[in-house]
Amino acid sequence: MMDRVTEHATRVVADPHAENAGRLHVLACKRHLKDLERQGSSEFPYVWDEKASDRVLRYSETLTVLEGSKPRPVKLLDCQAFDVGATFGWKKLDGNRRFRRRYKSVARQNGKTFENGIIGSYISNFSGYKYGKLFTVATKQAQAKLAWDEIAKFIRADKDLSELFRIQDYKLMITALQTFCTIEALSKERSLDDGFRSIFASVDEIHQHPDNSIYKAIYNGQRSLPEALVSMITTRGKKLNSFCKEMDDYCISILSGVATAEDFFIDIYCLDEHDDIWNPENWIKANPFLCSTSHGRETIARDAQTAKDMGGADLRDFITKGLNMWVTSSDDAFVDAEKFARCGSDRDLEHFRGRQCYVGLDLSAGGDLTTIALEFIKDDGSPYFWSHSFMPRGRLDEHIASDLEPYDVWEAEGLITVTGGEMDFKNDYKFIMKTLRDLIAEYEIKPLGIAYDPHNADGILSDLEGFGVPLMMITQSARFLNDATVDIRLLVKSEKFEYDRRNELMAKSFIDAAVIRNSFDEEKVDKKPGARTSRIDPVDACVDAHTMYLKTRETVKVDVESELAKYLQMMNWKR
Repeated sequence: MMDRVTEHATRVVADPHAENAGRLHVLACKRHLKDLERQGSSEFPYVWDEKASDRVLRYSETLTVLEGSKPRPVKLLDCQAFDVGATFGWKKLDGNRRFRRRYKSVARQNGKTFENGIIGSYISNFSGYKYGKLFTVATKQAQAKLAWDEIAKFIRADKDLSELFRIQDYKLMITALQTFCTIEALSKERSLDDGFRSIFASVDEIHQHPDNSIYKAIYNGQRSLPEALVSMITTRGKKLNSFCKEMDDYCISILSGVATAEDFFIDIYCLDEHDDIWNPENWIKANPFLCSTSHGRETIARDAQTAKDMGGADLRDFITKGLNMWVTSSDDAFVDAEKFARCGSDRDLEHFRGRQCYVGLDLSAGGDLTTIALEFIKDDGSPYFWSHSFMPRGRLDEHIASDLEPYDVWEAEGLITVTGGEMDFKNDYKFIMKTLRDLIAEYEIKPLGIAYDPHNADGILSDLEGFGVPLMMITQSARFLNDATVDIRLLVKSEKFEYDRRNELMAKSFIDAAVIRNSFDEEKVDKKPGARTSRIDPVDACVDAHTMYLKTRETVKVDVESELAKYLQMMNWKR
């Protein structure tokens, strides 16, 4: 018999329409099924523990809901069972839980805090960990108290549970009497700062968080623990330039297969891009719990009618809070995440040994990423892009501490070359030029030209001239970059853009990029709203290389002797 998590995932993937499932929830289900196929392998050292998943689900449905006219037993929806069961069912080979982070986004009044209450009460007394600290966290104390209250209500509703816990309302403290674990509500208003070492943290409504400081304080505090969980729950917000939007974009890139974070469970319930927001059949995608009852469906219908009649702020609130959608235009995205993921291949520089290419060079403002991009034109006329980035050690350490991006992982995977020591905050451009020369020599690459961003380039112009190839200074304007920007977008859309799928830094930069337009509707690349700490330097370097390709391809002279030699060799002739 199939377990509840896998049964739900199988059913959703087989027929999303019949299950009224949104695209992002379908991707979460596909991820589970894909992981089942590769579990226990050297590339994927995790295993599915059906018993562990079933154990937490059976515990959940022994709980009692006090709220309402009379107590009633907890009965999880299939999608809720999927989210809770998957969080606990996946294990590392050493037996510890796989997931250390959890992100669930769903429309308001759909049981987000309720689920975290279940998870917190379970971990505190039934995970086997003793003297652990658990926190319910938010920006405001009243919000932080919501998940704490859910845990307290579960305990008070059950005679057996109440004998296992002590609740101290005046201290907002719950103690598990067998494990001596404590559950406390914390906020910026009440003692929340760096240094907390928690085995579980419920981080509520991150769309209200002004930055990522609470998340980083909690997550960084868990690093030394063999097993821990920070569970972020939220409805999407109205601010595109926010930590929540940045986290949401990162999670979508993981679900889409562009980024990898095996320790991160993600599920997002929202309408799809082109869904009719007024069609009641679509509302369940963002409101699985509310749409499970007639009263809930009537509530959404009333909210929808008000939004339709009033427009303005009411409409935006309904779209954001009622349908869990960002109020933004998808036309501003540079590329589609899923399409870009499908452009990835297993080919690397070795497959293009001895080939001609165009070089793009994006120089950072001193200490951030500097990126080299190479564009090879394949025999069918479509491009292959390769990139590598550089960052000084001092800046890398700062970004690891403050940003969402896994810079330490990218360094370990060889996607970033880190230069200097802890006190170095400026890129060594001479070293970067030497690396480019070594790369050209190692792979016998034949550059047709180097396109460079003039910002900070004065000190290396003589080095660039030393390559003995045409140079092109890239003017950073939409007019100059429009053709290359549009062409790359179309190449990705038609899946004729190829890159090494292992280069997650390049992939993440493409997903975080947006297009901005001038008054003539000409385009250039910029960061997405909300992607404040993301780096799009690899995109800029690729656009630079492609700009030179488009502007010079008709003037590049063919090396007749070289091409004739290749032809004679192919025909097995000798001159």
